[in-house]
Order: sequence, then structure tokens, then C-alpha cells
Amino acid sequence: MLNFYDKNQENDHLLPVSRQEMSDDAVLEELHKLHAELSEEVLVLGHHYQSDEVIQYAHVTGDSLALSFEAQKAKQKNIIFCGVHFMAETADILTGEAQSVMLPDLRAGCSMADMANGSEVEKAWQKINEATEGKQTITPITYINCTAELKAFVGRHKGSICTSSNAKKVVSWALERSDKLLFFPDQHLGRNTAHDLGIKLEEMVVYNPMQQNGGLTRDELKKAKVILWYGYCSVHQGFTPEQVDAIHQNHPKMQVIVHPECSFEVVQKADLAGSTSYIIDTIKAAPSGASFAVGTEINLVNRLQKQFKNDDKK
Repeated sequence: MLNFYDKNQENDHLLPVSRQEMSDDAVLEELHKLHAELSEEVLVLGHHYQSDEVIQYAHVTGDSLALSFEAQKAKQKNIIFCGVHFMAETADILTGEAQSVMLPDLRAGCSMADMANGSEVEKAWQKINEATEGKQTITPITYINCTAELKAFVGRHKGSICTSSNAKKVVSWALERSDKLLFFPDQHLGRNTAHDLGIKLEEMVVYNPMQQNGGLTRDELKKAKVILWYGYCSVHQGFTPEQVDAIHQNHPKMQVIVHPECSFEVVQKADLAGSTSYIIDTIKAAPSGASFAVGTEINLVNRLQKQFKNDDKK
């Protein structure tokens, strides 16, 4: 059962003293005390992108799917997922009926996941099938950064869910079994992955649900090998090719490593690209003195900088 805690609701009566009477230090002391006392009953999961102030209370840190697997293995009945809605929802799918998965902030959403909903995807699916006149096989692939509704959609249509770590394997599987695929909600991960597998850019089109017929003609839908949803990560889309060029020019010994949710142009200019776990493992395995410019969420970058400072990595 997935539960939500709205931090705006009044719960002062549950505290030994009111919020106004507790200093910041007293609050931290109480939280650490509760964290220790309730560890047998409560498992706190912290996503890599959370701030250090949150991560310090996490029993386990990781990416969204890894944390969901931790929830699945958990003996505790109460699981607090410090992340966004789709992450807690995925953990709830994998946990038992006797367990509760709680999302600390009801408003914690993912801009990318919010860019695709069931009705829009169903409409796009209908338009694509009408364009192909039933003469082409289509496999839907959804990035795990989506709602359970869309995960169910790909299940109904014999598709699959991918992560940034296994995207190549899943997309390769889809291309081998069908004439074309619909990839959502992140256009960049879909484009970067398909290109790595040999699909030309001109064989891909972007379906924009805000435009009539997705902004595409029937002929464009029919000819496309890969149909990419318009969605994107607002954080990773913020990185630019010019930034990569500037790093290469000003710091020639520094390697640029980025997440595949970045744009195609950024990924092509970067020295390395891969999932969050790939980024962490690569920096960990690098020799002393190595330096990296990391294109991903700032909280993780700052944490990596602190973690490997003693190894003379920067």
C-alpha cells in the first residue's frame, strides 16, 4: 500500500513540543534518535539526487530501481522512499501486501514522468497504428521514469520497461522483434540509445502530444523506425554542447561524463556517457589524479566530489 505524507498538514500534536519551540539542533538530535530507535520497523531509502540533509537519514542510497529492489527485500513493514512519485510507486509494486511505502512529500514529482499520461499515449498508439494500417509491428518501450499506468500499457501491448543501464539491451530486443518502436517518455535516452545501436537520426521522429497528430504526418509515422515521445528531463536537458566544448578547451585533461538523458549533441561531444551507476563506478575505478566534469544532478555531483577527494580525484 502506497501512502503519502503531506508536509503541509498539521501534525504538531504528534511532536513532544511544537515546531516553534525546537531549535534546528534539537530537531536534528530528535531525528537521529528516532532513526536509531525505529530502524527495525522503518527502512529509509534515499535516491542519489536527494540532498545531503536527506541522505544522512537513508539506510540505503541508490537509483530508483535499485532502491525498489531494496524495498522488495526489506523485512521492515514501513518503507520511506525519499524520491519522487514514480519511484515510490515502483517500490510499492514490488513490495508485499503487509508493507507500506510512504512518500514524504506528496508534491514530489518528476517533470519527465509528468510529460506522458495514459490517455495521451493511448491516442498516440492509435494514430501510429492507423498510419501503418496494421501492416507493421510496433513495440512500446517505456523508461522506468513513468507512472504505473504507463508500465501497465507496455505490458498490455507486449512491450517492456527499461532503465538507463539496460536501455540498449531492451531497445535491441524491441528492434529485433518489430518493425518500429514507440519510446517514451524521454526522447533523449531513446535517441541516444537507438543511435548507439545503428539507427540513423533521420529514421527517428518526435511525437509531440501537444500538437495535432503529434506534429507528424501519416507518412512520417509510417516511415519512422523509432518514434520518440517529446518528454525530457529538465535537469539533464540544461547541459549544452557549448559547455562541453568549453571544458575540453579550458581543461584538456578533464573527462566529460554525462547521463544519457542529456541531449544527443551533448552526449556526442562528451567523452563518456552512461547511467548514474555507470558514472559512479567509472569515477570510482579511475586512477588517482583523474578529473571529471559530470553532467547530471548537482547533489550527486557534490557528493561524488566529497567522496573521492581523498583519492586526489576532482
